[in-house]
Amino acid sequence: MNAGPNIAAVAKLISEPSRAVILTALLDGRFHPASSLAYTAGIKPQTASFHLKKMIEANVVRVEKHGRHRYYGLENYEVAEVLESLLSLAPKVEVKSFKQATNDKAIRYARTCYDHLAGQLGVKMTDSLLDHGFLEHKDNTFNLTPEGETFFHDFEIDLEQVRKKRRTYIHKCLDWSERRHHIAGAVGNALLERLIDLKWIERVPTIRAVKVTTTGKTGLQEVFNIEM
Repeated sequence: MNAGPNIAAVAKLISEPSRAVILTALLDGRFHPASSLAYTAGIKPQTASFHLKKMIEANVVRVEKHGRHRYYGLENYEVAEVLESLLSLAPKVEVKSFKQATNDKAIRYARTCYDHLAGQLGVKMTDSLLDHGFLEHKDNTFNLTPEGETFFHDFEIDLEQVRKKRRTYIHKCLDWSERRHHIAGAVGNALLERLIDLKWIERVPTIRAVKVTTTGKTGLQEVFNIEM
């Protein structure tokens, strides 16, 4: 008998279509009420609550209570990385409406991958850091060069504080839509948060896409040499 972890149990948990939709929605890194997740999955709130309970028991989802309200998010970034890896293997969903096509285009262009930037923009930013010599490939991960540390300091990102976070400092994340790697880990998160603070990008409320602002178009061109 195999005494190792029960992979089949986890696979069964996330293979249910409604749960898969909920988990994909939670990849935006935010916490959502059950009613919102139920609407996204096209199921009743009671059904969503049942699925969420199962996923909490499996340590895939966690809940935060604020007064009488409960909000649900992914347990941690490791869960998000597994889900992103599965998305890179999943066949493309048939687009059946203009709205679906518009949302799909937006998500593929720029989105949050739990707590860092992904999509075409995320890959372009990673390429820019590599081209400028701020980032380098090292074994199966990325590494910040001394020039890169200077750049992040000038970009007002406190790397000392970033290093104190209880998680991977920097690593590669396979982008499911671009089929290439983008920067992830605590450094990737700090970069995303800085772009949001600068108001260069902003979240799209109903989907996990982010859009580039007018200010962001100028900033991305000047700092990262990214043509919009």
